[in-house]
Amino acid sequence: MFFDFKNSFLYNCDMEIGKKELKNILTDQRKEYERHIGVVFESFTDQLKMIAESLSGTQKQLTVIRDMVAKNTENIEMIKIDIEFIKSDINEMKRELKRKVDIDEFQLLEKRVIFLERKLKHL
Repeated sequence: MFFDFKNSFLYNCDMEIGKKELKNILTDQRKEYERHIGVVFESFTDQLKMIAESLSGTQKQLTVIRDMVAKNTENIEMIKIDIEFIKSDINEMKRELKRKVDIDEFQLLEKRVIFLERKLKHL
């Protein structure tokens, strides 16, 4: 079922609009609509620029963070190497200490030497 304009209230009103007047009204409405679309487009463009600038800033921050992570990873690898050298040095020190005489043993040996020296003196 279609809208029957001829039987509608608007068609039967005493107010008739001429073609020229209708054209002027539609032209004015079109201009107003074009202005509105221009404002909406400008607002959209501004918001899009803000998003692009924000994204650019985020990309710069991400690059800085990525560089920091790479440097930290490199530093960690160097620290691992240093730790391995330290562990090796500690193991070497342990081996050397095991070969050395501790203080108690040294004192005991010193007493024995003194005792033997005294005995030898009397001979």
